[in-house]
Amino acid sequence: MSDHKYILEPYKGMNTRHRCPSCLQRDKTFSVYIDTETGEPIHPTVGRCNRESKCGYHYTPKQYFEDKGVSIETSQPKKYKPKADTPPPKPVSFIPIEIFKASLKAHETNHFVQFLFSLFGFEVASQLVIRYFIATSKHWKGATVFWQIDIKGQVRTGKIMLYNPNTGRRVKEPFSHISWAHKALKQPEFELKQCLFGEHLLIDKTKPVAIVESEKTAIIASVYLPQFIWVAVGSITNLNAEKCSVLKGRIVALFPDLNGFNKWSSKAKELSTVANFIVSDLLERNATEEERNQGLDLADYLTRFKYHDFTLAKPEALEFPSLVQPNVQAENIIKSEPASYCPKTELRKA
Repeated sequence: MSDHKYILEPYKGMNTRHRCPSCLQRDKTFSVYIDTETGEPIHPTVGRCNRESKCGYHYTPKQYFEDKGVSIETSQPKKYKPKADTPPPKPVSFIPIEIFKASLKAHETNHFVQFLFSLFGFEVASQLVIRYFIATSKHWKGATVFWQIDIKGQVRTGKIMLYNPNTGRRVKEPFSHISWAHKALKQPEFELKQCLFGEHLLIDKTKPVAIVESEKTAIIASVYLPQFIWVAVGSITNLNAEKCSVLKGRIVALFPDLNGFNKWSSKAKELSTVANFIVSDLLERNATEEERNQGLDLADYLTRFKYHDFTLAKPEALEFPSLVQPNVQAENIIKSEPASYCPKTELRKA
């Protein structure tokens, strides 16, 4: 039983997600707060939108009752349990290696890999597939699996996503195509403990680390800015001490999506005992109002340019508050007109 009287409704299918009263997206992105005693919602507007960067709506039970002029205690006293009755923590589960290996093929059908080929050409895209173990799923036709492989080489889980092969955008209609490998494998006793996407690359201690929200952005940025080891946390709220514990003592650059700069700046201070975090304001310095409303990320900017022409200051530039102090050439590129994509290369079987 929950220690709180009101909680966000647990996910049990799309019937438990609703249309956000703020951004009114067609996708069901809104979770309501429910009373744990009755299971009923407090009010249709009391809840949180999971579009943290692009919407950010969060109306809490406390705010709702204060607006109604009611003072209410939202937490129940925790029940004491003797130590003898406390079950030991379950061991972390991992994806079977044979499942992982079987996914590393059929790249000619993988929509995201097709986009990488059109963006970078066969040689570079193939290197990305190998470096990040980009995999293919039959969950949806053309779907991609982004495996979370920890620094010990163990596969924690995989995020299954579907992309448009021409634009590289996520498919969100008629629903948002996101799922998980451990759920697709129907393993109800699976004990999930996520890690950073790309964590297996941290075995390299010679480079500073760069963190972004999405797996797609980490992969693309690794081509444009190879001075860093690029990893992803999955969403703006997933930057936390547990995931970042593997970064102990390292220099870490944070590249938040637009509208996430303040949140990650605050989080960087919280995590300052873990690593030397510096938050890049690269997007903040160059974004238009329209781009802020769209919540663009680093990949949206980088793919405007030919990766051959993109340059960045050496890692020593990390001492500057803005993190990235581009040289003249890079500064000109950032402010120039978007360049066209590389010519599409015919996809060959991997």
